Amino acid sequence: MIGVIQIIIGGLLQGGVFAAVALGFSLVYRVTGVINLSQGAFCVLGAMGMYFFQVAFGWPTPIAAAAAIVSVVAFGLIVGATTFVPAVSHLPVSSTLVLTAGLLTFFEGVALIVWGNQPYALPPFSGEAPIAFGALRIPTQGLWLAGGSAAMIAGLWTLVNKTSLGRALQACAENAMAARLMGIDVPRMMLLSFGLAAAIGATSGLLVAPITSLQFDSGGFFTTSGFIAVAIGGMGSFAGSIVGGLLLGVSEQLAAYYVSSLFANTFALLLLLAMLLWRPAGLFSSGPTRRVDVRSEVVVHRALIRLNDRRAIMLGGGLLLVLGVLPLLPLPNGVLGSLTISMILFLAVLGLDVLMGYAGQVSLGQAGFMAIGGYAAAILATNYDWPPLAGAVAAMAISIVCALGLSLVTGRLRGHYLALATLTFGLLVDSLTVGLIDLTGGPSGLVGIPSFSVGSFEFDTAERMYWLALGIAAVCIFILEGGIRSQFGRALQAVRTDQLAAAALGVNLGRIKVAALCISAALASLSGSLYAFNFHFLSPEMVATPRSFEMIAMLVLGGEGTLIGGLFGALVLTMLPTLVQGLALYKTAAEGALLVGTFLYLPEGLFGRFAIFVSRIGGGARPRLEAAKAPSP
Repeated sequence: MIGVIQIIIGGLLQGGVFAAVALGFSLVYRVTGVINLSQGAFCVLGAMGMYFFQVAFGWPTPIAAAAAIVSVVAFGLIVGATTFVPAVSHLPVSSTLVLTAGLLTFFEGVALIVWGNQPYALPPFSGEAPIAFGALRIPTQGLWLAGGSAAMIAGLWTLVNKTSLGRALQACAENAMAARLMGIDVPRMMLLSFGLAAAIGATSGLLVAPITSLQFDSGGFFTTSGFIAVAIGGMGSFAGSIVGGLLLGVSEQLAAYYVSSLFANTFALLLLLAMLLWRPAGLFSSGPTRRVDVRSEVVVHRALIRLNDRRAIMLGGGLLLVLGVLPLLPLPNGVLGSLTISMILFLAVLGLDVLMGYAGQVSLGQAGFMAIGGYAAAILATNYDWPPLAGAVAAMAISIVCALGLSLVTGRLRGHYLALATLTFGLLVDSLTVGLIDLTGGPSGLVGIPSFSVGSFEFDTAERMYWLALGIAAVCIFILEGGIRSQFGRALQAVRTDQLAAAALGVNLGRIKVAALCISAALASLSGSLYAFNFHFLSPEMVATPRSFEMIAMLVLGGEGTLIGGLFGALVLTMLPTLVQGLALYKTAAEGALLVGTFLYLPEGLFGRFAIFVSRIGGGARPRLEAAKAPSP
């Protein structure tokens, strides 16, 4: 009995951190209607900032903690003013959500540049010795954590409910347009909520750092945990954030004790999927937190540029010719391998383009299907001596079945709930690839994967693998281009533009969404299979959730809704670190900055910009504007 109580206490302490991070999510969502996926990064920046002030200047803990929080808030306000607030004001909610994922990547990249990839841990505020309550042992830092979380909760509640500033924040949350008419500076309130969330995250990070080690990419863990907690409790509900965080912490600790620490996260993710099926809005949410106006402003967020058939054929043929002869040229070391990786990743990005670019369905779990395909094909070929081609086909079938299962959860979800479901799916796959050691090799990965082959012909050289990936990509583009021009393709784009109007015109929304998800899953699975056969090795981190964010950056940078645009993005983000070795350290930060900058300043992407240029100098391009409804602040 004492052991169970000790476990629950540990879960409550851990849940306190999750609840604090979830409060930051809830605050920003209440004011802006957007889930800020960069919230977890503030925890890491706060903890590492405190470490820096303690080590570099020898400051005592209270002063170092205050300096770290102030620094993170100042940094957050600068980034929020230049990226987040303009995005909320001008972009659809789905695009702003993905933009915050880019901010998370950017923050992690900044932490990597400043502090490197080694783990950091702070000394406990009150020494190492735990406090004894009979047979129970509680670490002193746990009391600091509990007290700090309680203080943040009380302070936030007082601010929102007892001050004029809090009433202004609530007015923005209720109706941004009416608040603006009443003289409230809505963008300033949005920025204030972002800054307060940064303060909450930084404080949480420096409180938890003494009882765990943090690395530059630990922000993803805090973001995921806080996201799950706020989804369980209810978007926009402070009480729900607290309850959701505590439930998540206790459930993970119990699962780690009674099942396995490897599957603690799996249990929490399954709990969330069940919640999305049963009560998508969360335990403490009875309806939308933001009032929906009768009239919403229509924001044109992207111009789709499609070249005419003649120019498209000329461009496609020329590009295929250039890519085909590249292996024949005297390339620097490593360039051909990077080109091969670019082509393989492009297949997954191509599937993401069908789902996000054409169907308008936000997906943060594309790497999950890539992992399913890679592991399934590799296991069948390595452990059961299946021909690699048969293994890849079987893996695609398995991925499509998983996509159909996922569609049961995502079928009635939109916006951030859909993003949450796909992110949960990707994280669940991550957890299984690590936990199923006997099947996947666990953290060590699978080794001895054979080369891809068709019959007796093996693609066992870099040149052969490159041409294989290039040929498959060309065939996929040709097939998808025909599909996009068909009735199915028009239905896809109708769903993206306006689901209500599409349904009124007779489009079967559920069938179209499921079809888009299955196509996306199949292409990601094929990409994962080729990835495994190319490296002859596959580990969880190679196909983990950060890969999903990387592929989104490739798609947005290249151009959504273009099919070919993702190739430009894949080439840029894969080739630059190879061509300029000194840029490898800056790759993560550059990916995040490019994703954010493209959304704000180059919404049509590289290929879209190129197509506009071609249309201006020679004519023949047909721009098509699509409108997306978004509340105007």
